[in-house]
Amino acid sequence: MASTDGEKLECPKFRWVDITKEFFSACSYLQLGELVHDCSFGLFEAMSAIEMMDPKMDAGMLCNQIKRKVRTLEQSIEDGCVQVKNLEYPELIGIMDASLACLVTWIEGHSLAQTVFTNLYLHNPYIIEDRCLKAFCIIMLKTVDHIRERINRAGTVEEEDFQPMSYGFKMAGDVSEARALGMIKEVEEELGKLSKSTRSKAGEERSESQERQHQLVTAVYVRLRFYKLFYSALLSFAKEKCEGLPVAKKHLTQIAELLPSLIDTIPLGIQEESPPASKNDYPTIRGFEPLINQRLLPPTFPRYTIIKPRVDSFNYITNLVQKLLFITTVPDLGYFHNILEAFTDFSKTSPCVLSRSLLQLLLLPPNRRVFGTQSVVDALKETIRGFIAPPGLSPKSSIYNHAQAKEYIDALLTRAARPFCTLFQITGHNRARQRDKWANILEDLSNMQEEADKVDAYLHTLLVKTERNRNHLACFGTWVLYHTLNAMINYTLSGFELELYAIFEYQYVYWYLYEILYAWLVSTLHRADSFLLEAENAPDMSVKGRSSKKIKKKKRTKTLQRELTVAQAYQQMFGGYYKAVIAFQICGKLKEPKFRFDNEEVRYSHRFAPFASVVTPPMVHYSQYKEMSDLHRYDPLPTTQDMFGSACKCFCQAKELLDSITPQSEEIQTVIKIAKTNFVVMKLVVGGHKENSMVPPEFDFSQHKIFPVIKVV
Repeated sequence: MASTDGEKLECPKFRWVDITKEFFSACSYLQLGELVHDCSFGLFEAMSAIEMMDPKMDAGMLCNQIKRKVRTLEQSIEDGCVQVKNLEYPELIGIMDASLACLVTWIEGHSLAQTVFTNLYLHNPYIIEDRCLKAFCIIMLKTVDHIRERINRAGTVEEEDFQPMSYGFKMAGDVSEARALGMIKEVEEELGKLSKSTRSKAGEERSESQERQHQLVTAVYVRLRFYKLFYSALLSFAKEKCEGLPVAKKHLTQIAELLPSLIDTIPLGIQEESPPASKNDYPTIRGFEPLINQRLLPPTFPRYTIIKPRVDSFNYITNLVQKLLFITTVPDLGYFHNILEAFTDFSKTSPCVLSRSLLQLLLLPPNRRVFGTQSVVDALKETIRGFIAPPGLSPKSSIYNHAQAKEYIDALLTRAARPFCTLFQITGHNRARQRDKWANILEDLSNMQEEADKVDAYLHTLLVKTERNRNHLACFGTWVLYHTLNAMINYTLSGFELELYAIFEYQYVYWYLYEILYAWLVSTLHRADSFLLEAENAPDMSVKGRSSKKIKKKKRTKTLQRELTVAQAYQQMFGGYYKAVIAFQICGKLKEPKFRFDNEEVRYSHRFAPFASVVTPPMVHYSQYKEMSDLHRYDPLPTTQDMFGSACKCFCQAKELLDSITPQSEEIQTVIKIAKTNFVVMKLVVGGHKENSMVPPEFDFSQHKIFPVIKVV
């Protein structure tokens, strides 16, 4: 075909052919359930495939399914849908509260585009003429940017926890922190004066409209103050060497005082419309557009983002403030072991991604010094002195100033710094991810243990030359073993929290905790405690002649007594569960299902596979477990009543041990209550309670995620 000017037209690049008939013909040869796939397009590609421009598959096509027009901020202002000046107080209150709800929803794992930036005012705050709204929008952008930076820097979150992508939105980067705070402070002070001037005086009669005006002014004032304090507190956490913690604590305390007033005045703001615009939309207020950023999202399956209700958002902030107040107390805990215990307990409360990140950055800021001041090696030395007091780190020892000994110790602790810091980082991940992290760290700890044993052996040869009665074997090794055992215990216990174990698996899981892990832990703590006592009573060899002097000392309070008692109590708890499960199996109330393609050995090996990389304690293989747990080793063979009675004693001992601890934490009080309940249940069963019932027992984890209450039905 030729054009009018004689030039040839371009030929089409593609020649489409209809293959529908041939396709169905080829499909007819397939049997029901059969699939054909190319080597380059397997199941993964098929599941990940997105059909572009299909409303069911492409998130950006949702905008075409609604009848109303999606307007930008500028278009909304031009059409008169959005005001940028002379906003009423209820509108300001509604905008601030809705923005906080979007912020909380973002922190919980949704995207910025579908949460915070559905607020049109945040797209361009510089064209806003209302001073109050403009100051709020800028402080909100600065807060979002700071939170994003803190969470990214901490590096302990997974993709399901948080979405850091900013989608190209400007975060008021040209406004300094001081200027942003100054702007909101100016407006806050003006409204504070107005609030005072509209307050009722003694004996003055006021109309309902005057009282409402005062309430509205005060509500806006309190909100501006809240956002100013919240941003200031976050900035204080970012200061070097924890210098901002006192200020952060002061701001957080003030926020905690403001929150009840904020919650009470939520109804004063404009509320969302009751019916949503469509099934892909949700009710909102003027100035917010749920679908404004829909086309910024990559082609993915449409994700319906439900913005958190306003009351729930303020309750979320209340909980966050309490967690941040706890974080300010962490530097006062002293030894690394105390801090690690605090990190672990903090993680058990399932904190939000922001509080987890701030805690991580507080301990190990970018300069990689503990709380920004002390090197990790020096912190480890202090911690090991408090845990086991090895002669190599004792000023009273003759090898304390030995050059070669110092070199070996420093080299070991330098190597130990990375895996030890990883232990803290693991607690910063969500609870589900921590299980994999505990399994991965075991190999590093095992390698570190081997090095620690070599250093101990070398230091022992130096020590016996001058102090024949002292021992350095298994000092650093015991410290590493303690953390290895804790990692193994945390990995095993996480299976209960994540509900991974079936009831018929409880037998070997409880056995491993009772007979192996906690038995080793108790032994390790006993050894460390004896080293502490030996170090305290050792003569001072640092100065000549001092060794012959005898100095009377007060009786030492064992620093590891509390930890040792808790470990012994938990060992008895798991012993009680193990023996109770065995008894229920003997009497036929717990039966193992018969799987065609599975057996107990496969499940056992799968559950404890990560322990294979650990040298000490060695992994107990399935054949060893069957041999060690075989009841036929005992003569006479234990009866059901014997096992129930033994379980009863274990729960009783656990309760007595935990009762001796002072002060008692909330968790210990909960475990005492569970131990007492299980003791009573076992006592009833020994007495013949429900003896003829073949209904399986229930393990109720509602009170505690690890220690269930046994119920016999």
